[in-house]
Amino acid sequence: MKDKFAHPAFREKLYNLFKYTIYLLLMWNTYLFFQQDWDASSHTFQDGVHFSQIIEAFTASADTLNWVILLLLFELETWVISDEALEKKHLKWSLMAVRSLCYSLILYAFYGYYIKLMLFYGVTPFPVEDVCSMVDGVLSKVIALDEYEILTAENCQSLAGLDLFKIQGQALIADAQALADTRELAWIDVINAGTWIWIVVVLEVDVWFQLKGLLKGPLLRISKFFKAALYISLLVCAIIWGILGEFLDFWDAFLWLVAFAFIEMNLFQWQQEIKENKAARNQTSP
Repeated sequence: MKDKFAHPAFREKLYNLFKYTIYLLLMWNTYLFFQQDWDASSHTFQDGVHFSQIIEAFTASADTLNWVILLLLFELETWVISDEALEKKHLKWSLMAVRSLCYSLILYAFYGYYIKLMLFYGVTPFPVEDVCSMVDGVLSKVIALDEYEILTAENCQSLAGLDLFKIQGQALIADAQALADTRELAWIDVINAGTWIWIVVVLEVDVWFQLKGLLKGPLLRISKFFKAALYISLLVCAIIWGILGEFLDFWDAFLWLVAFAFIEMNLFQWQQEIKENKAARNQTSP
């Protein structure tokens, strides 16, 4: 049994099983975020979601879906598809077209996060002596980011005596603490989304230099430095989500860090293969 676990082929199978399990969990998270966005949109888009508002209403789920597709593209380029195949024009342009679409939607999702952040800065004081008199089956109270409750005769008592604020353009009210917490979570979303965009920019540069055989020396060290700083920022975001009790965001952030650790390992093994092939060619050349 010990020899079986030590066999390289068996270790590679375990490695791939674990890696693709992580990828499948990220796909499941897309569904969970869709459920969350669907529930939230019933409060923030009470007149229905128009086609032009889809990204704003389903920011997290659309963002996650496009990142999953982009992750699979990186997996194909760094692990599955051979270097020779990647040089074929039809495949190269097909991958580039899908990647470009994903990047466009990811940037749009980043805009969606920004719009959501600004939503909770567009507030006005909502002075009312008896908040329970405002119960109308439409007005909702803010619990946290993307978490709202219709104001009822039962839950309105929790807002009694508190300083309240009305979200402009929305049938939403929030007390000062809920508003501050929501803004904090919205900022983390923006920072996290922006950091991931910078990471894929660096990874795209890595893949391009790798295909040219230039990812080495100072370029490799600079790439590692920038990615280390960016990954640390993402880890901080994940920790904050965990501390604030946002389990889905924390769990999703953790899975994404693991997933891109696999992409980094793919790049490392790709570099090793190129070095070994180059050494083999030098040995066989006259």
